[in-house]
Amino acid sequence: MLNFAVNRSQTAYAMKILSVEQIREADRYTIKNEPIESIDLMERAATKVYEWIYRRVSRDKIIKIFCGLGNNGGDGLAVARMLFEQDIVPQVFIVRYAEKMSDDCNYNYNKLLNETHVPMFDIMNEDDFPRITENDVVVDAIFGSGLSRPPQGMVEELITYINQSPCIRIAIDIASGLFADRPSVAGTVVKADYTLSFQFPKLAFLMPENDPYVGRFEIIDIGLHPKFLDEVTTNNFFTLKQMVKPFLHYRTKYSHKGTYGHALLIAGSAGKTGAALLAAKSCLRTGVGLLSVHLPKMAQLPLQTSIPEAMVDSDESELCFSGFNDLAPYTAIGVGPGLGQADETARALKLLIQEAKAPLVMDADALNILSQNPTWLAYLPEKTILTPHPKEFERLAGKTSNTFERLERQRELSVKHHIIIVLKGAHTSVTMPNGACFFNTTGNPGMATAGSGDVLTGIILSLLAQRYSPEEAAVLGVYLHGLAGDLAVEETGQEALIASDITEHLGKAFATLKSK
Repeated sequence: MLNFAVNRSQTAYAMKILSVEQIREADRYTIKNEPIESIDLMERAATKVYEWIYRRVSRDKIIKIFCGLGNNGGDGLAVARMLFEQDIVPQVFIVRYAEKMSDDCNYNYNKLLNETHVPMFDIMNEDDFPRITENDVVVDAIFGSGLSRPPQGMVEELITYINQSPCIRIAIDIASGLFADRPSVAGTVVKADYTLSFQFPKLAFLMPENDPYVGRFEIIDIGLHPKFLDEVTTNNFFTLKQMVKPFLHYRTKYSHKGTYGHALLIAGSAGKTGAALLAAKSCLRTGVGLLSVHLPKMAQLPLQTSIPEAMVDSDESELCFSGFNDLAPYTAIGVGPGLGQADETARALKLLIQEAKAPLVMDADALNILSQNPTWLAYLPEKTILTPHPKEFERLAGKTSNTFERLERQRELSVKHHIIIVLKGAHTSVTMPNGACFFNTTGNPGMATAGSGDVLTGIILSLLAQRYSPEEAAVLGVYLHGLAGDLAVEETGQEALIASDITEHLGKAFATLKSK
């Protein structure tokens, strides 16, 4: 089982997301302990960028590399030399925003000047900006991840000019002007189509407001020292296949339906039966042994007709959730999809929170009721899983000025109330009671469709019922949900994807996860 403590090594499980200072320390540690000269580490990093560009950029394109005066610029200069050695002649533009280059940048500048015929041009002011056409590929090596203040003056004008040009833009390590681990609220930032990030993803890549500046990011392994990577601690992780694959429970020959748990799904109300059906179907498809669905009377026939594998646990109300029966038989409880917010539903939910002993996952209207009664948060069973979308989270936690602040609010709530929060989005973030956060790596924009969240609730409920730990159920459930969506979208395309397509591809998602 994965140890979710943040003061233990997790490199075998998830990719770490480090701060700028930790990244600098990783470089220093590697230089000292490999040992390797800093210029040779730069050469190693530049080689990886060159190889990426060489494989992917068409030979009929003109590559224009904009280099600053620090080590990011040194990377760009080294890439230019390597391209020239393969008979690809780029154009290099030195952005002269200061008087002096870093030592390694200066070394690569002189090497490019003396060993190649790559054309180099200085940019001192706006008059020096080159013409950029749709046939150009711009490589951004102006600033790296150590940027301390927004670009100003000539550099700000240059970035604006690059952004307005009809070209493909590739950022080395991080787009110039973007801060790696804090908001970039007041500056001009290169709008990269591709970002080639060294060794780690940057926290900024996972924030929705930065999407125009990140584009598609790829992680490039530059061989930083494994001992440092193993021992460095962080609260932020990038969930990978090799992390969640060991979570999987494998079925034994003599197991039976009781082996795989009995889930209780409390869902549905007048006009919202579909949410209950979606969650129920995904719960079954995720492998639960038994599923009982607690429904108002008007929703029972649709359930029995469309999902005969599920059992009905009847509510006394015709239209909504108003109470529940004995909870003892269940190994996990899910509540919320299509629940509605009637007064009797709120009273029943409060009682459920007080009496539930089995692991609990809450979604949708259960969260909306919770946000109207914030004192109930203190009474949630330990490691209850909440699965809000951004608006539901805002109702729970209040408004924030940016997603960095929202992430810290999410983390604080998880720690304060000893709960797990699954904040749904492009890189769904899962925060733990110990403050760790796991960003998901699967999923696609086609999953932004009605009912997708109900499917996720059913998946997590099923895993909880099968006695996965709440931490495992949350992280694995989110990963499987996105993976099933990725497999489905290959057949449907993004626009045609609907929530039930995700459910129907859960079997393939399990098979893919189990594969090498």
